[in-house]
Amino acid sequence: MDDIVKAAMAKWPNVPHCYGWLGLDARGQWFMRDDPTQAAGPFACEPGETCTTAKGSRLQHDKLIEFIHRNYACDESGCWFFQNGPQRVYVELEIAPYIWRLQPDGRILAHTGQPGGEVQLCWLDELGRLYLRTERGLGLVHTSDMDLAAQAVDAGRWVPQDVAFVQLPVLGAYVRSPQRNSRISPQQC
Repeated sequence: MDDIVKAAMAKWPNVPHCYGWLGLDARGQWFMRDDPTQAAGPFACEPGETCTTAKGSRLQHDKLIEFIHRNYACDESGCWFFQNGPQRVYVELEIAPYIWRLQPDGRILAHTGQPGGEVQLCWLDELGRLYLRTERGLGLVHTSDMDLAAQAVDAGRWVPQDVAFVQLPVLGAYVRSPQRNSRISPQQC
């Protein structure tokens, strides 16, 4: 976490948390979700739910995205957030807290650029999406990296186990929608 963020947290310790305003999609892209976007629908549907989603505006400012990456963390209840100075901005996850980018040399990087570490478990859900639990946590393998993932599976380095998508938040100890769990109106942010 940035030193300036730690200093702001110490100076203003009681700033209310913010819910629903930031989303992470299945490709590791960040989305800003203003009031009209949130009113139009959730960032992602729950398994088995039919709904109209509203992602919002994709962030494209490199320095802002880097700042979010450096200050992206998880609380004790499994809700992921971006610490924006003294304010904790909870993140709506389309799929998982990390989107893994596989490297030709065998390394695994999170969408944040941080190393994923060693693969502990590998899962394949009912839609054919591949997930890895590493030393860093649970994440989805980016669709652009499936060729490298297939090579790892073919070489026997990873052995995918079947999993239902709905089980992943339990297996990875994360919450996909802190806003739904908060019971707090988005207007309170």
